[in-house]
Amino acid sequence: MLNIERENSILELLKQKEVVKLQEIVELLNISEATARRDLASLEKKELVKRVHGGAILNNSLDTTKDFNIQYRRNLNRVEKEKIAKYATSFIKRDSYIFLDAGTTTLCMIKYLKNLNIKVVTNGLNLIDELEKYEIESFLIGGKIKSKTSCTVGFSAAQYLKTFNFQYAFIGVNAVNQDGYSTPDFEEALIKSEAINKSINTFFLCDHSKIGKSSFTIFSTLDKGTLITDKPLSKEYKNIIKVEVVK
Repeated sequence: MLNIERENSILELLKQKEVVKLQEIVELLNISEATARRDLASLEKKELVKRVHGGAILNNSLDTTKDFNIQYRRNLNRVEKEKIAKYATSFIKRDSYIFLDAGTTTLCMIKYLKNLNIKVVTNGLNLIDELEKYEIESFLIGGKIKSKTSCTVGFSAAQYLKTFNFQYAFIGVNAVNQDGYSTPDFEEALIKSEAINKSINTFFLCDHSKIGKSSFTIFSTLDKGTLITDKPLSKEYKNIIKVEVVK
């Protein structure tokens, strides 16, 4: 088993339990204690987990205050992301022009778009292979390449977005609270904001782990679109946010 496969298995186990013991990892993956310790050290260095005596816990700040490599984010909250993605596509009418933000939830949407005869504009390098797989007509925004999150960002990319109009924009979210939607990277925030400005209907895709949290740059207020999430919001959000909860 490759290092990344072992680390993703550890992350999946940590999602299910508050604390995972070193011995559980050894038995689950059939590896030595030394290998398990190295994997935990690697995950801690990436700030995905925190090591505790005899094991590890998931880093609760994940996906909000900092950017994490997309190959790891793809394996977090996969069931929730899949539900949100499938539900999000139910709002799209045939023959539409849509914007898909770079991210792991928008990636899950693509297989549900194949028969809608739509045009997709995206800054997501991670989405291109999937869009090609389903032969969906698509346009990639040029700009500065951000390898960590597999996307194009920056002023030139935002300017290119001004040449399009969208019926729908689907925006990934790192965090949301009563102040608005936020992301760790200012350059990515530029892209999200411009896509929202150019769209008639905006949907923010956000699983429950990001609710009530904040990140560095607010790119939208709560009134700019509809939040699609997997659990009901607490009462303080009532009347200030339009929300669709996936069953």
